[in-house]
Amino acid sequence: QVQLVESGGGAVQPGGSLSLSCAASRSIFSISVMRWYRQAPGKERELVATITSGGSTNYADSVKGRFTISRDNVRRTMNLQMNSLKPEDTAVYYCYAFFRGADVWGRGTQVTVSS
Repeated sequence: QVQLVESGGGAVQPGGSLSLSCAASRSIFSISVMRWYRQAPGKERELVATITSGGSTNYADSVKGRFTISRDNVRRTMNLQMNSLKPEDTAVYYCYAFFRGADVWGRGTQVTVSS
């Protein structure tokens, strides 16, 4: 199995930037799909960004042009660079991996965008 641990959350003003990281307990080289999700208070969890083992990426319309997902197979991390943050980006951000037929989730990291 693999464990995922998110870090890098915090509070930032609108227009600011944050970088999230998801550290895996084992090699992610063979993990075909990794994603970032987020869940705002009172809302359902939503998909933010996806990256495949081949490096293909996909983004929710709400974050296109502002967020960048990446992965480092050597360091066993997946990252989310978030720029031009808006109050509506406030949420708990979760790391996800599809590993050996199972959904694996991290515990989440809080991102708060407020003036």
